[in-house]
Amino acid sequence: MGQAKSKLHFAWLVLVGLCITVGLGKAALNNTSGLFITPISQDLGVGVGNLTLYLSISSIVTMIFLPIGGKIMAKYDARIVLTIAIILQAGSFAAFGLMNSVWGWYIFSIPLAVGGVFITVIAGPVLVERWFEKRNGLALGVMTAIGGLLGAFTQPIVGGLISDIGWRNTYFAVGIAVIIIVVPIILLLLRQNPAAKGLLPYGAEESTGSESNKPKQKPGIPFAVASKSLAFILLALFFFIITAISSFTVHIPTYLVNQGYTVTFAGSAMSAMMIGVFLGSLLFGYLIDRIGVKNTSLIAMVLGLLSIVLLLLFTQSVAMIIIALLLFGFMTTSVGTLAPAITSALFGGRDYSQIYATASMGLAIASIIALPAYGYIFDFTGSYLIALIAVIIMFLLNIVFIIVAFRNKEKLVKEGHWN
Repeated sequence: MGQAKSKLHFAWLVLVGLCITVGLGKAALNNTSGLFITPISQDLGVGVGNLTLYLSISSIVTMIFLPIGGKIMAKYDARIVLTIAIILQAGSFAAFGLMNSVWGWYIFSIPLAVGGVFITVIAGPVLVERWFEKRNGLALGVMTAIGGLLGAFTQPIVGGLISDIGWRNTYFAVGIAVIIIVVPIILLLLRQNPAAKGLLPYGAEESTGSESNKPKQKPGIPFAVASKSLAFILLALFFFIITAISSFTVHIPTYLVNQGYTVTFAGSAMSAMMIGVFLGSLLFGYLIDRIGVKNTSLIAMVLGLLSIVLLLLFTQSVAMIIIALLLFGFMTTSVGTLAPAITSALFGGRDYSQIYATASMGLAIASIIALPAYGYIFDFTGSYLIALIAVIIMFLLNIVFIIVAFRNKEKLVKEGHWN
């Protein structure tokens, strides 16, 4: 079942397919949503808070559907599941262009989220784990980085389209284009597992001895102990806060327009943030290995704090706004890179999946609360000043939470709970 060493393992083609599929699902569909808020709000006379409630509905649907989606992905052919998923996600995105009432966004946010569960959340980790016995961390890092790079291109393109052809036609164009590009990629490259191609996972050829077939329990702190610890509470709060902060991404275009910039400029400026996501994914992966998870996480929070200070103090400087968004992009990538690494560093691999899944509830809850909260702050005050001050406070809290959580981990280890 193995492949000759000289041939490219099909796992790398699967990774290419995931980079395009997941990358466009996030960059072209999810991450461009903020560019539409101001023109829709002005055109339909809808408050920003009321409009962005559809994103909270998406978050609720995502939270509910995740366990169901995991079972579907395990049972059915990935190509069929993901083809239906991208049609749901991108088709709903295109359907937004037909809407004349905010209720349309509320309704179509449901199939948008159901499709997005598979495309942007499940597909990457599940297929990488199936196809890569080795280098799976590298594969996930590359996928996240490419997603950021795609975002750097799609943000200015979408911003320009909104200005040139209007938000309705842009919804149509982007949604349909994603379906046309992604469906063939899914059908050609995203195979269910290596056995479907008569292969072993990448790296399995090097570890087929009898010892490798014996399951070994990874060291760590058991869930029963971890879930009652201060470190676990702080980890869940970290997840909540980092997601709440990252949720402000959707409102950045509106913030820039409120400062006197055009939607086209906002789209171009957002590409700087996507470049930050790309660079941050690579940099943080490197720093985790070199200086550890704790120090890397603290650096990420400081960079994020600096980005918000720059956005507050240098609103009329294009250069400073670009630098601020670049740094903010560095921070937002920590949701996908640092959050799993912090969980592993604090509690080890013994009950990792259970601990991570439970703490991750903070991610979904934060999206549900933060997205409309920022919008209502803008509606009631006419600016994002209070929201940005709240973000600064959250960054400072996360710095404290990281330090205290790792101290508590040391206490748990000394008490003999790490085994």
